[in-house]
Amino acid sequence: MILGGVSYGVFLVNVHTSAVDIYTAIGVFFLLTVQAWIALMRQPRYGGKIADHSRALLFYIFITFVLRTISFAASAKYTEMIWIDLRDAPGGPATLIEDEMNYRINVVAFSTAHIQEWFMQALLLHRCYVIWNQARSVMIPMITLYVCMIASSIFCLIQASTGAVYYNINIVLVYLCFQVGLTMIYTILVANRLLAMRSEMKRVMDQYDSSTYETVVLMTIESSLLYSVFAIIFIVSFALHLNGTTTLCFLSISSIQGISQLFIILRVARGRAVTHEWSSRVTAANTTVLFAGTDTTQQSNDERTDKPEQVIVQTYSATAKTVEVEFV
Repeated sequence: MILGGVSYGVFLVNVHTSAVDIYTAIGVFFLLTVQAWIALMRQPRYGGKIADHSRALLFYIFITFVLRTISFAASAKYTEMIWIDLRDAPGGPATLIEDEMNYRINVVAFSTAHIQEWFMQALLLHRCYVIWNQARSVMIPMITLYVCMIASSIFCLIQASTGAVYYNINIVLVYLCFQVGLTMIYTILVANRLLAMRSEMKRVMDQYDSSTYETVVLMTIESSLLYSVFAIIFIVSFALHLNGTTTLCFLSISSIQGISQLFIILRVARGRAVTHEWSSRVTAANTTVLFAGTDTTQQSNDERTDKPEQVIVQTYSATAKTVEVEFV
């Protein structure tokens, strides 16, 4: 956290009006990182799967935070070089922005941002793996897309390390398409799976309360919608060579996706999304049925005494089927 605090405190210098949006996104990312870390360090409210995987989630939060901090610090340092240290260089700031990959500090920023994306997409892949119960028909295409995304990312890093102009690296467009495609397919698959489970539960039990499934579906869509829209703007801007918008999106997109992921982790850790056992919440009411019978006992040859016989049968409503979903 010290590393993040120093970089966010030292490099928050607004040198351009468009930088306000970048710093806002990074500030929100930093705030959610701290909140998610604190929530996971405490005993999760409902325990369950998130308690079992708290260490893995803490590692995820830590590594993505460190990578984002390094990327942002390197980008901010180069911004300082453009407008302060090297502003009198031949061609001025415009040339320095175009030739940014000739400076190793930008290659570091570029590389750490890409590696952060690998971790964030891996978390989505893990969620899909859990929700679909390791179904090969789903996981093989998803893993293939993930491998293709990493391969295209490595090609981008190789070209960037040679000093190529970032806006002319065409493989970046392919990488972004893989990234957005993976996120959108994940959202569709998970939402479809949860809605199918909800329909099945409602079919089995008429009084089943499906609000939990609906909450998780909405949470999944909300978390991916912001990033998907932002990434599509990035793709269109890059394809149309709108360099100003492309730069703004490049500096913000990792924070935007990180915010989307942290929202889910934070809500689950605080118990606002259910990770413990989901049940139909149908009260098992006891019902007592009394049967009256006749017990005939012959006390003598001429006398019969009738004694009522009671048979008590207790019935219970069907136990609600329990479903446990590990979402994070």
